Amino acid sequence: MKDLVTDIPAYEDMLDAHERIKPYIRRTPVMTSDHLNAMSGAELLFKCENFQEPGAFKVRGATNAVFGLDDEQAKLGVATHSSGNHASCLSYAAMKRGIPCNVVMPHTAPQAKKDTVRRYGGIITECEPSTTSREATFADVQAATGGDFVHPYNDPRVIAGQGTCSKEFMEQTDGLDMMVAPIGGGGMISGTCLTLSTLAPEVQIIAAEPEQADDAYRSFKAGYIIADDAPKTIADGLLVPLKERTWHFVSNHVTEIFTASEEEIIDAMKLTWKHLRIVMEASCAVPLACILKNPEFFAGKRVGVIVTGGNVDLDRLPWLAA
Repeated sequence: MKDLVTDIPAYEDMLDAHERIKPYIRRTPVMTSDHLNAMSGAELLFKCENFQEPGAFKVRGATNAVFGLDDEQAKLGVATHSSGNHASCLSYAAMKRGIPCNVVMPHTAPQAKKDTVRRYGGIITECEPSTTSREATFADVQAATGGDFVHPYNDPRVIAGQGTCSKEFMEQTDGLDMMVAPIGGGGMISGTCLTLSTLAPEVQIIAAEPEQADDAYRSFKAGYIIADDAPKTIADGLLVPLKERTWHFVSNHVTEIFTASEEEIIDAMKLTWKHLRIVMEASCAVPLACILKNPEFFAGKRVGVIVTGGNVDLDRLPWLAA
């Protein structure tokens, strides 16, 4: 069935995307921590996509989509649904091109992410925190605006753009044994698979997911997509299910998916803030949580970890919750 999926981006699409987006993104740094290496028994290298201007890796795919539009399409702008980071990144890209951006966001999305969307000129319509509500509300918004739909992850332009992160990562390191990234809908993992399956096929690709939103893990084990409608987890960027294009990459190229509990995610987030001294959101802490939970799998390996974003409500940090 996966062979029937159409419009799958190729390695050349990723290379084209990188040239297209270079004026608008940052080549983010790679950081290490002796303490986290000692804790994990592995050599961990963190690519800090939280340092992008809108605070997340999703600026790569969003910018590729926006600047790939012809002038006629661009006049109507773009539209999407997102729990936050794709919305802010698409708003940023649209602002750079000078076109409108409409986004549907769950009312439970962090205020910091809503603020970022509005700062870049995005127009927000709120919905309930479920896939059903998100997609229904978006259908109304798109019908009213006519904007080009840039799906948060199940879009070949977006996947190609996300793949540029792993290209840079490999250029910045002396080779890796494994690459680990969070998985929700699978946009970053798919881009990672797209790039590494050609550029460095020896690198194992590992996905990390919250236990409380583990539909990708269950899909991976079952061999078909299992979609939860409204999971609840502190990792608010990982609430959405796989779609056919991202499943194509996950089912063909991912080596393993690990899961972590809410407590493990929060502990890993605190460790990263303390020892890497960077601001990262809970969704980005899931990879480190999974590495620390499965030390025998990662021991002695050079492991790339993609820090996917840093948009957090500083007044509502998870370890400050009552």
